[in-house]
Amino acid sequence: MGVRGMTNAEIPNDEGCPNAKARTENGHPEHKRPYDLEERTALFGENVIEYLKGIPVTPITKSLIDQLVRSATSIGANYCEADDSGTKKEFRHRISICKRESRESKHWLRMIAKAIPEKKESARHLWQEAKELNLIFSAIFRGRKKP
Repeated sequence: MGVRGMTNAEIPNDEGCPNAKARTENGHPEHKRPYDLEERTALFGENVIEYLKGIPVTPITKSLIDQLVRSATSIGANYCEADDSGTKKEFRHRISICKRESRESKHWLRMIAKAIPEKKESARHLWQEAKELNLIFSAIFRGRKKP
């Protein structure tokens, strides 16, 4: 079993994607992730949009594409709102939305990988980034207790 119940065959891979991270000589991805979450979430949304431009629109993929665009771009928008929030309660609420939207993005990427098997490998880095964002926002959410 792979990550969170997905077999390794179901987890998208980053090969073949124009936005994939560079690899070191031993084949491991270079992780040069920005620590600025506003920038990181914006890049995630942009990379998802770029990836989806290469997905053929069919009756099945149309709704998957629409859902993924909404969830992936919502992460950054809600993080900006959290960053500018006036209260701890508002901050916590916006971070919880970021957490949910990043998890939802993983789901839609998995569905697209199933609908278009030849695009599965090129979605792997996006799925991994959605997973990492979900872990980050989960940690932030747990760190902020209700007042």
